[in-house]
Amino acid sequence: MQSFRTEIENPIVQKDVIELANKIEQFHKGKIDEEKFRSLRLARGVYGQRQEGVQMIRIKLPYGKVLSNQLRRICEVSDEYSRGRLHITTRQDIQIHYVDLNRTPELWAELEKDDVTLREACGNTVRNVTASETAGIDPKEPFDVSPYADALFRFFLRNPICQEMGRKFKVSFSGTEEDTGLSYMHDLGFIAKIENGVRGFKVMLGGGLGSQPRHADELYSFLPSEKIIPLMEGVLRIFDRHGERKSRAKARMKFLLKDIGVEAFKELVEAEQNAIEQKTVVIDVEAYKTSVPVEVEAPQVEIKNQKTFDLWKSTNVIAQKQEGYVAIGIKVLLGDFYTDKARLLADLVEKYAAGEIRLSLRQNILIPFVKEDIVPFFYKELEKLGFVESGYNKAVDITACPGTDTCNLGIASSTGIAEELERVIKTEYPQYLEKEDLVIKISGCMNACGQHNMANIGFQGMSVRTKDKLVAPALQVLLGGGNLGDGNGRFADKVVKIPSRRGPEALRRILNDFEANANGKTFIDYYTAQGEKYFYDFLTDLSNVDSLTQEDFIDWGTEENYVKAIGVGECAGVVIDLIATLFLESEEKIENAKISFENEIYSDAVYHAYSSLVNSAKALLLAENKKTNTHAGIIRQFDEEFVASGKVQLEGTFADLIYQLQKNTPTRNFAVDYIKSAKQFLQKVQEFRAVEVENA
Repeated sequence: MQSFRTEIENPIVQKDVIELANKIEQFHKGKIDEEKFRSLRLARGVYGQRQEGVQMIRIKLPYGKVLSNQLRRICEVSDEYSRGRLHITTRQDIQIHYVDLNRTPELWAELEKDDVTLREACGNTVRNVTASETAGIDPKEPFDVSPYADALFRFFLRNPICQEMGRKFKVSFSGTEEDTGLSYMHDLGFIAKIENGVRGFKVMLGGGLGSQPRHADELYSFLPSEKIIPLMEGVLRIFDRHGERKSRAKARMKFLLKDIGVEAFKELVEAEQNAIEQKTVVIDVEAYKTSVPVEVEAPQVEIKNQKTFDLWKSTNVIAQKQEGYVAIGIKVLLGDFYTDKARLLADLVEKYAAGEIRLSLRQNILIPFVKEDIVPFFYKELEKLGFVESGYNKAVDITACPGTDTCNLGIASSTGIAEELERVIKTEYPQYLEKEDLVIKISGCMNACGQHNMANIGFQGMSVRTKDKLVAPALQVLLGGGNLGDGNGRFADKVVKIPSRRGPEALRRILNDFEANANGKTFIDYYTAQGEKYFYDFLTDLSNVDSLTQEDFIDWGTEENYVKAIGVGECAGVVIDLIATLFLESEEKIENAKISFENEIYSDAVYHAYSSLVNSAKALLLAENKKTNTHAGIIRQFDEEFVASGKVQLEGTFADLIYQLQKNTPTRNFAVDYIKSAKQFLQKVQEFRAVEVENA
């Protein structure tokens, strides 16, 4: 561990890495509960795999921007600590697999040498901030959203208000009204707008996918850019305080919105602004570092197959608003590519473009700032890497999560069926290489990491049981979803469940009918006109399981009989209910408050103290077997159970004490008093608990 102390220049990052190493050691010695340790490592991007004894590492890459030096660093880490495979996610992260838990601190330290983080890539935190991959180059955008996404990411990284929420929180930015950032399915979605010469955003609130998708509500039709960070701080504070914590299935913010309504939520957020130190946060766009294209002469190359080149150029080369430049899209099958090619790609874009790539929501790669006259050369170089498959972001470009390959929650294969469906489209429906108005997505379970329930055609991994109680892999077929633009979208309908091996036949029937009867309509309009029952009728015979063959019991991409095996999901941390541990955490939070105070970050100091107060109250409630579903509920119940009864003596109510953070701006003087109150309260509840234990 000594090397971390000497090699990491940033003391904050150094503390993070050393803390992870120490916690791993304490976990091995049995000093930390397993569930508590899981919560901690998830917030450091360390995620359990389906395979026992190894970890998946999620590398957080805000809005998908990766510089050449960063890509090379990720390659070095993958080769040293993993197996040389890089997986692009639908949130513009990169994941590597089969990592030894004990080596994760040194892995993280290596990444940080090029400013790449694991922090808050998983867990009950603000996840990776995503954005349109064409941000900064899109001819239709009113302005580049990259500086705003970057500022928001940096502001909330390590921010105490979003370290231990009830569930994860997802944010997106869209550069145009086409809403390629998919704001309607995010907790907070921002769509770039200009009103009266002022930059700002349309704001969408409370969207989400999963087993119960919810369309986001419009919170503001226009919000000036300097208000987006204070707004998000208010939203996070309310979610942290009122969001569900006991039932993980109902803990996303969309359920809170469903319970209280958008107007009531908006009122709470606006009232919370009184307690927020910075009422406006002006984002310094000029300070944001944009990549600069190199000046280079176009090498002369010979294109041997002009027809193939022309097709690739028509589907994979994208116009930029910067004159003389284009962007090149690389279609990455299932989001998987390898370090040997990634290194060569990093060198290529550094030498002949702007030294930057963008990862896309559809698990692809975009290279911006390629000079138009150098496109043939780029084609030849990418061809050497196997990166010139046509159909970037077209119908043939299917999105899929890892499914049963590595994920604990996977029920059926998503990658195997995705490969087969792409093969069907390429060989039987080649016209879809150039069609943009058809989106196909696949998830291995209901959690929708592959975003299947917002696709035109979606497949969800399931299982099906025969009359003989045999279990076979299955697919739920969903139809009619899609992005309608400007914050509007449609979620797909569940039409029919079929054995997985019949997935290709289902796709054939759908595409054949679309070809015959759409009459120029988009898929969404065609589906809406025909109706769900129409599709159910011509697909339902595929759901019959009376005559399954041996092949039907073998999932795509495997050679063994299917076994349904679902592990414990780690999409968010698990609540830890050990009272002594909670008291220890309260002490740690008070120490964090003191550190923030010494650094004159009074807003952080106050929130650490608030977290300590809630934690301490929760400990006593759990000792009495009381439910602790929300922070607001903990505060109310503590007053009912302990203060009103006189068991714990306070000057006034616990609500009066703790809700001072709503009524006071986080000044130095208030922070002093609030931290002192948190410390005194912890002492009171610890003393009460000690007496209870002694008398038990």
